[in-house]
Amino acid sequence: MEKSKYTPTNILITGAAGFIASHVANLLIRKYPVYKIVVLDKLDYCSSTKNLLPSKDSPNFRFVKGDIGSADLVNYLLESENIDTIMHFAAQTHVDNSFGNSFEFTKNNIYGTHVLLESCKTYGKIRRFIHVSTDEVYGETDEHAVVGNHEASQLLPTNPYSATKAGAEMLVMAYGRSYGLPVITTRGNNVYGPNQFPEKLIPKFMLLAMSGKPLSIHGDGGNVRSYLYCEDVAEAFEVILHRGEVGHIYNIGTKKERKVLDVAADICKLCGLKPESVIKFVENRPFNDQRYYLDHQKLTDLGWSEKTTWEAGLEKTMNWYRNNTDWWGDVSGALLPHPRSFVSAAAAPPEC
Repeated sequence: MEKSKYTPTNILITGAAGFIASHVANLLIRKYPVYKIVVLDKLDYCSSTKNLLPSKDSPNFRFVKGDIGSADLVNYLLESENIDTIMHFAAQTHVDNSFGNSFEFTKNNIYGTHVLLESCKTYGKIRRFIHVSTDEVYGETDEHAVVGNHEASQLLPTNPYSATKAGAEMLVMAYGRSYGLPVITTRGNNVYGPNQFPEKLIPKFMLLAMSGKPLSIHGDGGNVRSYLYCEDVAEAFEVILHRGEVGHIYNIGTKKERKVLDVAADICKLCGLKPESVIKFVENRPFNDQRYYLDHQKLTDLGWSEKTTWEAGLEKTMNWYRNNTDWWGDVSGALLPHPRSFVSAAAAPPEC
């Protein structure tokens, strides 16, 4: 028997001026005009209202600039907008930065999530709370493993970023069990595509290659990662929103893995560069997991599948950056090999 489909009415999406969440918000706003979408975003360095331009004039869209750490604001929005669904993307996400100003990761990823949960408990009308986590909470996958981490695998985070995401997950789980909050958690592989802030590997390498600058690789470049195109990931969240079961966790992943060195080489080829002439190796970060590998069968069973090939996704992404070189303004600080101090200690926590 087919599971019943959940239909939201008023959705609050946190951090939707950032990368992944903006693609999710734009998809839902376009495809479901009867859903009201309210976006709450701090608008820090890696988020921009430009990412939501496709939705700017939609009658079912409202943008609110604000911090998820403000309980008064969150409480007001839940009540005034009659919110029944939360999709919580807001987070500090760049691992390199977490080795520097890690307190900001605790403030945004753990405290911000706690504020949302407590507000939802008090409000009492939430029918879905979708918490967006990461594959990094599982820690490093053995390089010879043929079976990926599944949703019941042990959490063994290895860096400050993933530790804060695991901590936030524990709060989400506790509120689900203690207060009956209808929570769903997602854990995803790396995502790439248009309008991603270029501190992340693929857009960083693209901008460096386009300008003829060296592509700096941490360590020997043998680290393995799995990459999903942003439109496929947006569709995954669409499926989880409507078909995901309360209390469950869903991995959003792909079986297709690539070494960082191979990613750099593919980007060089798109720019007509010889990899050996522009790739350089720099000191590795304090701990760099060798591999993350997910089993995403649960999500496949809900009806989702990856559609975009690596070649097609990479070409679409490259074309976007060629046509939008000034989208993020001066990003020279983000393009450094080790941009740990790119976010100052005084900066407000970004919601990406």
